[in-house]
Amino acid sequence: MLKNNLKYAFLLLLLIVVGCAKRGSITGGLKDTIAPVLKMSFPENFSTNFKGNEIKLIFDENVKLKNLSKQLIISPPMKNEPLILPTTASKTISIKIKDTLQPNTTYSFNFGQSIADNNEGNPYSQFKYVFSTGAFIDSLSLGGSIKSAFDREVESFVSVMLYEVNDSFKDSIVYKDVPRYVTNTLDSLKTFRLENLKAGKYLLVAMKDYNSNNKYNPKTDKIGFSKDFITIPNDTVYELEVFKETLPFKTFKPIQASGNRLLLGYEGKINSGISKPKIILKNNTEILSTVITKFPKKDSLQIWYKPIKVDSLTLAAAKENYQANFNFKIKDQKKDTLSIIALQTNTLKFRERFTLESNTPLIRFENSKMKLINNSKTTVPFTTEYDEFNQKLYIDFKKEPSENYTFEILPGALTDFFEKTNDTLNYKIATKTTSDYGNLTVTLQNVKQFPLIIELTNLKGDVLNSEYTENNTTIDFNLIEPALYTLRIVYDTNKNKEWDTGNYLEKRQAEEVLYFSKEIDVRANWDVNQIFDLSLPYIPEPKKKTEKKN
Repeated sequence: MLKNNLKYAFLLLLLIVVGCAKRGSITGGLKDTIAPVLKMSFPENFSTNFKGNEIKLIFDENVKLKNLSKQLIISPPMKNEPLILPTTASKTISIKIKDTLQPNTTYSFNFGQSIADNNEGNPYSQFKYVFSTGAFIDSLSLGGSIKSAFDREVESFVSVMLYEVNDSFKDSIVYKDVPRYVTNTLDSLKTFRLENLKAGKYLLVAMKDYNSNNKYNPKTDKIGFSKDFITIPNDTVYELEVFKETLPFKTFKPIQASGNRLLLGYEGKINSGISKPKIILKNNTEILSTVITKFPKKDSLQIWYKPIKVDSLTLAAAKENYQANFNFKIKDQKKDTLSIIALQTNTLKFRERFTLESNTPLIRFENSKMKLINNSKTTVPFTTEYDEFNQKLYIDFKKEPSENYTFEILPGALTDFFEKTNDTLNYKIATKTTSDYGNLTVTLQNVKQFPLIIELTNLKGDVLNSEYTENNTTIDFNLIEPALYTLRIVYDTNKNKEWDTGNYLEKRQAEEVLYFSKEIDVRANWDVNQIFDLSLPYIPEPKKKTEKKN
């Protein structure tokens, strides 16, 4: 009996020692995933006949405010922003109104995701505090969605606004006054819903409001609008397309860039065609000979002039209804000289034209002093085309696969605006085999109208290949680089072979742009046939999840 008792006592002692020696961690139970709850408010939420200037919100736990300036939407907007305290964790949030409230008006404070518990950051999603200065709460609503007029995805935080159409209404209201009602798509939504509205007639506008002042600034903001006024109540689901307007043409004071070149900055849109502005450079009353070209990748024109010893010049710029005159000083500076570079240095793609770029504008080029030969020293016929506005000389010829070419330019073949000519120039380029490329055939279905611009872009939106059709529904992109492509269609309504944005005051929407829902994988030595039904809505592919490496 004694032996058994000693045996049990030893086992018990061993278990106690092992238990004490085992390491462990203290657990705090399940993670808190519950959002804070509003226990009470003063005045009560959805109160009527509101007379005060302070609101208190009391929650069941300590809360904190996050990104309040972005998340909080007050509708109608207030001229003076309310003071919302505290900035530290607390169970109580106070709102001190510093504005004169409109009579018989329903106000809404939508906090978005800005109220969260202090410990885990669980948001009280889309909490709204609503009150009325009148006898009842307006209860009508309006909904819809936002999209970009040109890009595949619309930006976050797009404001949607309603302006009341009454006897004092003017279209310029979007530039000068805040809207009657406003909401926001916030950071993840492409849909909107305006609530607590009163019946009436309204202008419906969407705005990417970079200044966050609820007023439209065409220099920075994007806008979308319903062409016709809307009436509330109605059950229409609206889709608004936001676009960046083209600013009216305007020039700035010229800057001397060298001893024979000025830079003229501008706003608006120009090209080398009929919309190119008229520029006149003068020395007193003498009109100077000039060439006008585009400064690469910037909104500036290059004004080329023959060197002249003067202290000052004048410049007049005109385009449609715009006119401007400038007087400016001229200094003796180093002059630009002729230099030619090839844009393709090794490989020439089958869909490219061999291109030379001059840093001064060319006025003459003689094909008889140029020679193109292949690897077997055979002369290859070619044609040339010069784009003066962009200072590029294009050389066209029939390209053969797996071939090496040498393009030789003899002295004097190219003459620039300053009567300078080239020295001997040699450029070597080569083509790949046709099996290094892929072919894509796009078959369009349910086309509403012609003409169309069909563009293949990369994921960033850069145009890699483009075709234009006035009646064909089958478009061939032969011998294109293997890549993942995005397919974009533009309904070219005004037939100028480019996408045109909209204009709010002219009540003109942007030209319609359609995207194919999937990326198109074109591989080397592959033929891809793709049907694009233009009547189907754009539904983007879900983003692929990337696996985390251990």
